[in-house]
Amino acid sequence: MTSALSSLARAEPVDVWFGTSTSRNGPSKGIYHGKFNTDNGKLTDVKLAAEIGSPGFLAKHPSGKMLYAAASDAGTPSIVAYRIEGGSGEATLVKDSSVPIGDGGAAHVSVSHDGNVVLSAQYGAGSTACFSLDESGSLIKRTDLQKHPAGSGVISGRQETAHAHWSGTSPDDRFAFVPDLGMDKVVIYKLDTENATLEPHGYGVCPPGGGPRHMKFHPNGKTIYVLNELALSVTVFDYDAQAGTMSPIQTIETISEAVKAKEVFNSSSEIRVHPSGKFVYAANRGNDTITVYSVDDSTGKLSLVEVEPIRGAWPRNFNLDPSGKWLLAAGQASNTVSIFKVDQDTGELQFTRDAVYVPSSICVLF
Repeated sequence: MTSALSSLARAEPVDVWFGTSTSRNGPSKGIYHGKFNTDNGKLTDVKLAAEIGSPGFLAKHPSGKMLYAAASDAGTPSIVAYRIEGGSGEATLVKDSSVPIGDGGAAHVSVSHDGNVVLSAQYGAGSTACFSLDESGSLIKRTDLQKHPAGSGVISGRQETAHAHWSGTSPDDRFAFVPDLGMDKVVIYKLDTENATLEPHGYGVCPPGGGPRHMKFHPNGKTIYVLNELALSVTVFDYDAQAGTMSPIQTIETISEAVKAKEVFNSSSEIRVHPSGKFVYAANRGNDTITVYSVDDSTGKLSLVEVEPIRGAWPRNFNLDPSGKWLLAAGQASNTVSIFKVDQDTGELQFTRDAVYVPSSICVLF
């Protein structure tokens, strides 16, 4: 009996949120919520949690009590905050506050580690915005807007102008980082979270025509991984935490030129680092796969492990659950979330034969 009770305790579900793409004729209506069992990898009870237009990307306050969406609020591109009520798989959303971005729609939203500010990246406008928060995590106002310089022009039709695509902060919140697909650079800002302001600080330089889209820090805070959407590659950077600078040390492809040539279109979408820091994962749209890399302990450099089909279409996003035992891959075009077991020794993915209906999902957040 004791064994059975402890097993039940371990199986308490965690909340998982799905940001989606909504359209007039599409199946999605807003932000969706599901329960995820970290023991058996089962995703259940997926349902609409908040009706709103195109809540593409989501972020959670460090307190766990507020969810932010880059969305269209009554037709106005905004950052929208929702209070998270309940928990352990039973959480619900209550709209708390909303602030217009004032520079078009955001492709990404994030929260500083200290919970003082929200950052957003505007793809169309090529800008970074900063928003102040009160002590509970409610949005107060937009406090800063930084326009990015011109694009690199390397890839015709994609890089004539700036296209900010992701936002995030250094582990100590002293700097903010915004990969810009149009510039082939990661724009670095000095961040003042007390006054919610940004000051241009420099760049991390990616390969010409790479098209940097998303980036992640290694858990040790010394290495940065930048996913290049247009080139389908990952550039690895050494990070100097004191100076706030990043130096490239490696660029590795996600799929080969021969494989890319077989597809009508390919682009990279999301990159994640395993909680252990031992593996890195990158998603490939068109080829509809996830590339798995192992991480060199001493250098942070990557080596290819495998390229795994997602058993769905157009993986714009995916995420690892908090335990690091499971990977959920969102197929935007197939309206599915496919579940994979993660080998803790090799990082390899094994499909569990489970694909759950989630409409037009483009963000997976635990």
